[in-house]
Amino acid sequence: MRANLHIATILVVLLMYGKLHNTSVDGGELSGDYSKLSGIIIPGFASTQLRAWSFLDCPYSPLDFNPLDLVWLDTTKLLSAVNCWLKCMLLDPYNQTDHPECKSRPDSGLSAITELDPGYITGPLSSVWKDWVKWCIEFGIEPNAIIAVPYDWRLSPSMLEERDLYFHRLKLTFETALKLRGGPSIVFAHSLGNHVFRYFLEWLKLEIAPKHYNQWLDEHIHAYFAVGAPLLGAIETVKATFFGNTFGLPVSEGTARLMFNSFASSLWMMPFSKYCRADNSYCRHFAGGFRKGHHTYHCEEKEFHLNYSGWPTNIVNIEIPFRGFDAYPSVTELAQTNLSSMECGLPTQLSFSAREISDGTLFKAIEDYESDSKRLLYQLKKSYHDDPVLNPLTPWDRPPIKNVFCIYGIDSRTEVGYYFAPSGKSYPDNWITTDIIYELEGSLYSRSGNLVEGNPGAASGDDTVPYNSLSLCKNWLGPKVNITRAPQSEHDGSDVQVDLNVEHQHEDDIVPNMTRSPRVKYITYYEDSESILGRRTAVWELDKANHRNIVRSPALMRELWLQMWHDIHPSAKSKFVTKAKRGPLRDEDCYWDYGKARCSWPEYCEYRYLFGDVHLGQSCRLKNSSADALLNYL
Repeated sequence: MRANLHIATILVVLLMYGKLHNTSVDGGELSGDYSKLSGIIIPGFASTQLRAWSFLDCPYSPLDFNPLDLVWLDTTKLLSAVNCWLKCMLLDPYNQTDHPECKSRPDSGLSAITELDPGYITGPLSSVWKDWVKWCIEFGIEPNAIIAVPYDWRLSPSMLEERDLYFHRLKLTFETALKLRGGPSIVFAHSLGNHVFRYFLEWLKLEIAPKHYNQWLDEHIHAYFAVGAPLLGAIETVKATFFGNTFGLPVSEGTARLMFNSFASSLWMMPFSKYCRADNSYCRHFAGGFRKGHHTYHCEEKEFHLNYSGWPTNIVNIEIPFRGFDAYPSVTELAQTNLSSMECGLPTQLSFSAREISDGTLFKAIEDYESDSKRLLYQLKKSYHDDPVLNPLTPWDRPPIKNVFCIYGIDSRTEVGYYFAPSGKSYPDNWITTDIIYELEGSLYSRSGNLVEGNPGAASGDDTVPYNSLSLCKNWLGPKVNITRAPQSEHDGSDVQVDLNVEHQHEDDIVPNMTRSPRVKYITYYEDSESILGRRTAVWELDKANHRNIVRSPALMRELWLQMWHDIHPSAKSKFVTKAKRGPLRDEDCYWDYGKARCSWPEYCEYRYLFGDVHLGQSCRLKNSSADALLNYL
């Protein structure tokens, strides 16, 4: 999934204010100096530049590919020589090697994640981190304070290590940052980047002696911000597997599907059941059988007694011509269940839950209609079920990091189920969508507008990832949780709602009993600092925050700024930053109130014209410095 990541804007301010409190960092413990911190950025799917590492002559086109030419993303070459471009993008569907005529590799450094397609027109459209770099320059932040860790997002996790030694290099990145700046790092991950970080933590267990593992994490990582993490997978991956994801590019869905399905990473975010887990390879490693064994799924009884594997509905419903039970010998029981009420000769509808997608049942059932099933089953087993470090298609546990913040958007219309049917055409255009099921604010309905029976959650997802997948991190909270709901915009505290020590049962969602104005966007905070000694866990839900644009939200950037400022300040009195009120913190937060003919928030802002201002709002500026305003949030 494409991610427009600007979240690291916050780090600029965090590091800037380190000049105000110059104390020390000892053994990874923060005590007041932002200049000691580093920011580690793990981008999401398709958010890293890929460059050619070959000479490729493109016939019938004046443009060729030479070493270091942009491949992902160069829209000019995509439009003029799409076949050549595909050669540089496609991987072998089985062994993940490059095309014989062209190979591509991820770029390095911040330039790899700032703009995917630099240019006067294409640059702003593909901007990822560029605005944040401008902030770094403006405030004089040292280049070594922020470290990007781009990766080849086409590869499975095991291939990232096997081909590129990515996780070895990531470990060295954390250790170098600690030696260079003297303090631990803050990890920012978005979308697929969270899966990459999870795999790294499991890989690290096999590289470090058990008694030193938690010590290494405490010394090298202060906080982990998981933004838009698809903790149980993402439905959009299923649609991309059957139809392709064009990313808004001028290519057909069939071409996009050919490309997407050549990547082993296409299965990394497949939806899976929260009730099924694989065996623990970590234990088997120290028992001596690590490299020889395979993962085995163990499902709780709930998986077989409850519907939909903990999801709102069956994810895939496929209508195919009836061919009898022998058509699917591997799923006979499933077919009998689906066909028990069907008349002979009528089309057959097979329905599949998240478990049946992640364990391969879906792809086995459609082998007669899907030529790509063999490849999908091969990659599913090799790259995920038999991965020697971790089967990623199993539920997450709380990462063993001191401070974990899980952040995502809610209450946007999100796809949660599909109805497919064979189109009668050849691959890759062999499927059509007959209907789509959406979740929206606690209800399910189809594309035609009809209500659908199922298990909708208390809210809906972020337009890309369903709510049940995003909100799994609520299970990381303890039995007593403090809940606060506040408007996203600046406020004086009069409409902040607080509920302390709310009882939370594991596996059950926490539904706050709080009022909600339909015209106001809120942030709901779930905070727990008592359940695990020396550890904090927080979940932030942002109303109407889109998966791809959540990191552009000014409200989110402000909250990250305040939280880290609070954490680093030696005079902080509480575990989490206060939510009592939110006033302007920067000149950009001040604006002109035309109704009262003055600058809004007169307590903080004043009219102060400077040469070059072109409207009244630009002349509204903070009365005092941002540092003075921040002292209100300790």
